[in-house]
Amino acid sequence: MPRDFYEVLGVGKDASASDIKKAYRKMAREFHPDRNKDNPEAADRFKEASEAYAVLSDDDKKRIYDQYGHSGLNSSGHQGFGSAEDIFSHFGDIFGDFFGGGFGGFGGSQRVRRGEDLQVSVRLDFLEAVHGTEKKIRVPRLEHCDPCDGSGAAAGSRPETCSTCGGTGAVYQQQMFLRIRTTCPRCGGAGKIISSPCTSCKGEGRVRKASELKITVPPGSDDGLRLRLSGKGNEGERGAPSGDLYVSLRVKDHDDFIRDGDDIRIAIPISYPQACLGAEIVVPTVMDTATIKLPPGTPSGKIFTLHGKGAPRLGGRRGHGNQLVQVVVAVPKNISGEEAELIRRLAEINKEKVSDKGLLDNIQSWWDRLTNS
Repeated sequence: MPRDFYEVLGVGKDASASDIKKAYRKMAREFHPDRNKDNPEAADRFKEASEAYAVLSDDDKKRIYDQYGHSGLNSSGHQGFGSAEDIFSHFGDIFGDFFGGGFGGFGGSQRVRRGEDLQVSVRLDFLEAVHGTEKKIRVPRLEHCDPCDGSGAAAGSRPETCSTCGGTGAVYQQQMFLRIRTTCPRCGGAGKIISSPCTSCKGEGRVRKASELKITVPPGSDDGLRLRLSGKGNEGERGAPSGDLYVSLRVKDHDDFIRDGDDIRIAIPISYPQACLGAEIVVPTVMDTATIKLPPGTPSGKIFTLHGKGAPRLGGRRGHGNQLVQVVVAVPKNISGEEAELIRRLAEINKEKVSDKGLLDNIQSWWDRLTNS
């Protein structure tokens, strides 16, 4: 069962016309489809509020509703809205007052369509994303047709005012004592008829071109980040606003660095003498290089944190993440006879049993126990 229209708008039954309009204006701004493109629930709320306002702002409909409720409206021939565009067509002048024409051309009485949004993907190297960069991209998009100056009409002709709606883009039907406004079936709400269409754009007023655009990738960008370029989508019809361009970033993997939010991870091999005796090692970072002091007896897998050496933080947050350096003790695949003898001597000191067969396996086992003890 439909909700009470006063409840929908959050006003009392004694609300004035000004209060009803103010309540609807607030809801229309909050749930407008242009602000909630991926929210079907908001679209339903917007439609519900618009249907409530269509009744409560009309003296005749309001009088029937106050006396008989929804059943009275149904019996009088009142119909709800089928889509958001029906709402914009019905309330064209009202939306112009509310939003100043700032919602894709719905502010006028004629139906002019905002340009479609476009989406593209751009591949970046790992360090390009971390440091930020500028990229030139080519985007196929609908742009202004020069031969007809966007009118859609052939040279020497011009769009004619639709004789059915008189150029308003809407027609009215009388149902009992209710006057209902609908989109003009002849011109589709444009208010104009093109008898001789432009051969370049086939009457659309727009042609497809490959535009070269420059995008700025902010420092600290990561794979999957989506950038919005306002007004760089398809151009709108006959002077309507252009859509937006959304650029999705696809960042390639790095041979050494791994991204972990704002932090950067890297694995650095060290030798077993360095692990046993300690050492100073120089490691690469995404910014420059840094020195790490390994204490004697550093175990394989230990992680050292280099504060502020990670990726720049996005979204107005200051500073950088950290770089996490994991040291891994490297066991050589081939060793000389002298090295083998020294290792065998170490094994004897530690009472480790080794043999020529599987020597490296024994070294690995012994070393794992030594460095993890």
